[in-house]
Amino acid sequence: MESIIKEAMLRADDPHRGRSEDHHIRTGEDQELEKVLEELRTNICVIGCGGAGTNTIQRMEEEGITGADIYAINTDAQHLLDARVSNKLLIGRNKTRGLGAGSLPQVGENAAEESREDIKQLVDGADMVFITCGLGGGTGTGSSPIVAELARDAGALTISIVTMPFQAEGVIRRNNAEAGLERLRDVSDTVIVVPNDRLLDIAPRLPLQAAFKVADEVLMRAVKGITELITKPGLVNLDFADVRTIMQKGGVAMIGLGESSGDEKAAESVQRALRSPLLDIDISGATSALVNVVGGPDMSVAEAEHVIEEVYERIDSDARLIWGATVDP
Repeated sequence: MESIIKEAMLRADDPHRGRSEDHHIRTGEDQELEKVLEELRTNICVIGCGGAGTNTIQRMEEEGITGADIYAINTDAQHLLDARVSNKLLIGRNKTRGLGAGSLPQVGENAAEESREDIKQLVDGADMVFITCGLGGGTGTGSSPIVAELARDAGALTISIVTMPFQAEGVIRRNNAEAGLERLRDVSDTVIVVPNDRLLDIAPRLPLQAAFKVADEVLMRAVKGITELITKPGLVNLDFADVRTIMQKGGVAMIGLGESSGDEKAAESVQRALRSPLLDIDISGATSALVNVVGGPDMSVAEAEHVIEEVYERIDSDARLIWGATVDP
């Protein structure tokens, strides 16, 4: 048995070990299999709405997300021009003339309605659509429910991942955000809410501008984590049907992030995720959970399973839980 393990480890380090140059011969059947797999590929679309949404999309482009088409839409032509994003759409050209929505959600909504056909083209053929924005302003708050509605109408699993404004941003933005969240709940399968004020619980001395960057990072990791569970080969893979089981008509959800590198990293990472200020709920009553375990090249399946066991101990015994494990070198 030891020799088998040794050989397997050597092959893991060198996938081409022991192969002759012409070992793999492509056949007509291979081509047919590739065609079938291409037809089965999950089409994933990510749309960032407004200024905060555009910033998050820019962060996603920097990081790279395997298997997703990403777009930024905005009413502010200058902000869109400055964004380091490949796919951009200026909405409401006639309504706003590229000058933004002036923090008025109704203007953002009207802009999205004006560009309804353009947005339809973005979501056409998508199996899953992520909509990301910062609630409270004009474009993101007003346009995101329209985008979500069009995605749902196109038959896509629709997941909105949004931030709620910092208290320092004022009562008007808070009220706008709460109204926008209610609208998103009506047209999204699942809405994942990130309360920005909780970021300050993590780092209370963080300057506001830096806190916005942290929010971008959290949104990016949420989208990347869910997307690459489906699109990227890993230790334990999920398919689109698995994610849809959890996310379809999932209502409002929260996200917890935790990491550890110690000897007890499985238990510690779960504890930190569940103590995360972003997870503003008691998960013992959760009806479902999606868990993404990310580790280095030395992560074992047993370690990943240990993480899942830790989560199982903390949620309702009847809850539906699906999980995947990926390696990030």
